[in-house]
Amino acid sequence: MNKIKKALISVSDKKNLKDLLKILTKHKIEIISSGGTYKEIQKLKFKCLEVSEYTGSPEILDGRVKTLHPKIHAGILSKRRNKFHSKDLKDNNFEEIDLVIVNFYPFEKTLEQTNNHLKIIENIDVGGPTMVRAAAKNYNDVTVITSSDQYSELINEIEKNKGSTSIEFREKMSLEAFSETAYYDAVISNYFNKIRNNDFPKKKIIYGNLIEELRYGENPHQQAAVYSKNQNLNIKQIHGKQLSYNNYNDIFSALTISKSLPKNSGTVIVKHANPCGVSINKDNLKSYKLALACDPVSAFGGIVSCNYKVNKTVAIELNNIFLEVIIANGFDLEALKFLKKKKNLRLIDATSFTMKNLVRFNSANESFLTQSEDIEKFNNKNFKIVSKKKPSKSQLKNLIFAFNVCRYVKSNAIVLASQEATVGIGSGQPSRLDSCQIAIDKMNKFQKLSEEVVAASDAFFPFVDGIEKLVQSGVTAVIQPSGSIRDKEIIKFANQTNTILVFSKTRHFRH
Repeated sequence: MNKIKKALISVSDKKNLKDLLKILTKHKIEIISSGGTYKEIQKLKFKCLEVSEYTGSPEILDGRVKTLHPKIHAGILSKRRNKFHSKDLKDNNFEEIDLVIVNFYPFEKTLEQTNNHLKIIENIDVGGPTMVRAAAKNYNDVTVITSSDQYSELINEIEKNKGSTSIEFREKMSLEAFSETAYYDAVISNYFNKIRNNDFPKKKIIYGNLIEELRYGENPHQQAAVYSKNQNLNIKQIHGKQLSYNNYNDIFSALTISKSLPKNSGTVIVKHANPCGVSINKDNLKSYKLALACDPVSAFGGIVSCNYKVNKTVAIELNNIFLEVIIANGFDLEALKFLKKKKNLRLIDATSFTMKNLVRFNSANESFLTQSEDIEKFNNKNFKIVSKKKPSKSQLKNLIFAFNVCRYVKSNAIVLASQEATVGIGSGQPSRLDSCQIAIDKMNKFQKLSEEVVAASDAFFPFVDGIEKLVQSGVTAVIQPSGSIRDKEIIKFANQTNTILVFSKTRHFRH
């Protein structure tokens, strides 16, 4: 146990100070403070010594230098059982500081509020992290607190131990303190990389807030958690049992596709992170039915993402199949009441979810791959019509829809579509020809089509056999990336069969 005699408090977040000050005063712990915190403590009518009076040095440089003083840091860093440290303190008339309560300038919050670089720079805390790191290093003798969320735990510890703290508590707070300083510096580092457009710096720092520890990972023997750069995921679970690792994986996959669709329209059904049905029909009920019709067998036990507000009519239809998760841009009251009858069905409000210029990570062992997300919206300029037969406006729209879905299907990917709804999807095959066959088989199994069918491929056809198989199945138009040494052969085949052929200027694998 270490008895606390002197505490230094310097906080940007000044909430919940009163209860803490009461306990410190009760146990006759002397309080030192500075700046706005000193004024707040005085306002709350508690005794406090200002840092400048304690050190004998005034605050300078508009407050940039307050606590950066040997008397402060020697008091924090001295080893209590080291006679040389004790002598140094005595010779310099310094005193031990046993408790450091500091939280930092709100750098992350400032980024959300302004683009003013000078204001952002001024919200980089220097003195706070310096004191925290010193106290955390010397946890054997010093207690460090870095968040108002820890106050109640500190109060309980002091009360329980009559003004002292245990080594176990100090070690725990030290761990949390180093995490806090690392996180804070990571946000700053990423900000500077961002303004310099440096996407791949020599040192890549990933940071995040723990949102939830999950029951397990992909399998019961694996541990898992979900983190976010923000304080939340911008999605809200409003009903159902706890989300699993696999649920989250599917939700993120579904939302990535949903948010690429026209605003407030479109339905996506996902199973094992792969879409098994997508439609952007403007009628929401018809959109869901068309998405489901693409592969109703695979949809069983999957998740549905509705890029619109779900009403009771759609809810009744959704209720006809077993689903793990339903995502929507909100639910009306009748729909919510109806869907909540299934106690385990997870309902997610994704109204606030937006896709930004994000990066993707894929890790293995102690290494990770990173890349920018493939989320840019397509327009006609991204494509080139290379066949003699030209697509109509509606045909081109249908082709671009199919190609957009295709880039979110695990490669090798083939998507068949009709009237802006998928009618067959072939995914994740080592052979593109096999993906063609799977998509065709799905279409023939579940569809009775009267309208023309178009096809999209996530990469070029290396041989004519792939596009030939599609055309033989009834496909009248194909969209694919260019880049094969046999592109001319593919174009020649399209012209010979009177097939519309559109080339994309970019490839869109998703491994």
